[in-house]
Amino acid sequence: MRDRAHFLLLNIGHFLDHLFTLIFATVAALALHREWGLGYAQLLAYATPGFFAFGVFALPAGWLADRWSRDGMMVVFFIGIGVASILTSFSQSPLQIGVGLFVIGVFAAIYHPVGLAIVTMKWKNTGMRIAANGVWGNLGVASAALITGYLIDHGGWRLAFALPGAVSIAVGFAYLALRRASIRMANAMPAARADADRRGFGPTEQRLLLRVSSIIFLTTAVSSIIFQSTTFALPKMFDERLHGLAQGLADWTAGSADGRGEVATMIGSLAFVVFAIASMAQLAVGAMLDRHGPRRVFMVAAAVQIAFFGMMPGLTDAAALAVALGFMLGAFGQIPINDYMIGKLASGAARARIYGVRYVVSFTVLAVSLPLIAFVYDNWGFDTLFRVLAIAASIIFCAVAVLPRQIPSAGTPPVAAE
Repeated sequence: MRDRAHFLLLNIGHFLDHLFTLIFATVAALALHREWGLGYAQLLAYATPGFFAFGVFALPAGWLADRWSRDGMMVVFFIGIGVASILTSFSQSPLQIGVGLFVIGVFAAIYHPVGLAIVTMKWKNTGMRIAANGVWGNLGVASAALITGYLIDHGGWRLAFALPGAVSIAVGFAYLALRRASIRMANAMPAARADADRRGFGPTEQRLLLRVSSIIFLTTAVSSIIFQSTTFALPKMFDERLHGLAQGLADWTAGSADGRGEVATMIGSLAFVVFAIASMAQLAVGAMLDRHGPRRVFMVAAAVQIAFFGMMPGLTDAAALAVALGFMLGAFGQIPINDYMIGKLASGAARARIYGVRYVVSFTVLAVSLPLIAFVYDNWGFDTLFRVLAIAASIIFCAVAVLPRQIPSAGTPPVAAE
């Protein structure tokens, strides 16, 4: 029972982590550009430092977790990000909200290296555990647009930061109550367990390990561009391309024919539906990872993205909604694959630090992607962005094609790619 509660709270943490990092995406698209008279691309500049913090601080977070307490760092995550979000709700200028987003990013950086280290060490069926945890994170991505759009319509953008902040603080105290004994204990692994975790690779296996590691970090970087571009820009893209559909649905649900329906809520709802359905792809991916390994699964996910990104330019309303669902299925489906491979390769005693390095790469690229989105959108619009993302998915497909069929791990000789 305590294990179930622990896993549930870790999953809620993943949900909140992605929720907090994407609140501003919907606030900027639907509220601040009107209230503060700034363009969408200008507002994105103030979110960039927060995403850099999201990446850069993952490594020290993993180091602290390995040296002190992983459960203790999770409590710091819940309470710290909640307080930071509440303080951000009081912002009166773009600079102030930029500082608030930076602090949110610092605390958000804790979750991935620490939470995933706990998940991959504590429970079996790694693929399904990571996938289930990933679904919660993706539901956080989906709910950011839905919840923020609703709160903008019913309380203003400040409430969109303050209310989730209060919820996170409450969850932090619940986690503290559940894991107090673990937090007091030393977090170091017993010597026998640490020795068992050290991998004894021969020369051939070391070469394959280098190849796999290189592919992991290349695909991590490129897939981060895709993930950030789709999740951050989707509310704005829906606002432009699905406005007629959203207005009609909002008027229909409100019983109105005069355009007074709550369009922001409907756009957020459509984004939520796409994100929520697409996140279920991770469950299928998790099951296939445990059965077939990452190479074949990764190639399918990349191929799906290439096809649907290529179809997207020029589409609007229902067609755009359907194709957006297609490329989000591929984008979300690939998320657990690199984490699965790291879980197979990484030493248990240093696992949080290695996940930290992975997420430094991932979230630093996320931050760099924001200026890319702004530049491409300002100069050529979303059609060109989708073409860029199709090229990025093609790079992933080519890289994954040279993965070994079996990932090297202790006691399991790797098999070269066919």
